[in-house]
Amino acid sequence: MTDQELVQKAIEMQKFSYVPYSQFPVGAALMCEDGRVFTGCNVENAAYGSTICAERTALLKAVSEGCQEGWTAIAIAGTGTDYCWPCGACRQMLYEFAPNLRVLAARADGSFVERKLSQLLPNGFGPQALK
Repeated sequence: MTDQELVQKAIEMQKFSYVPYSQFPVGAALMCEDGRVFTGCNVENAAYGSTICAERTALLKAVSEGCQEGWTAIAIAGTGTDYCWPCGACRQMLYEFAPNLRVLAARADGSFVERKLSQLLPNGFGPQALK
């Protein structure tokens, strides 16, 4: 799957978002080296802390379906004119499983830029720090 196709999957996931508070749908698509893609959307809640981002939805689906390694890229797409980057909580959750993950941050028009997760979370830590 190309990067553009992965971004398109993230854009398609926006339609499933539940965003009555922010009115800002976000979609995500997490690609694994075996070709599987796990998708997610953001789901808001009146208790704001209970809201879950699209990236974590995709991550939780991957882990709950037995894919805890081999993640190669995640595309994140919002509806704004700026690139849609993962929040700090998402960065930490993704780092737990794939510190070198490629992050494709997309805008509403489908254009995107790429960064390594390790660039977005410098000096991050995960299970390897406990060894």
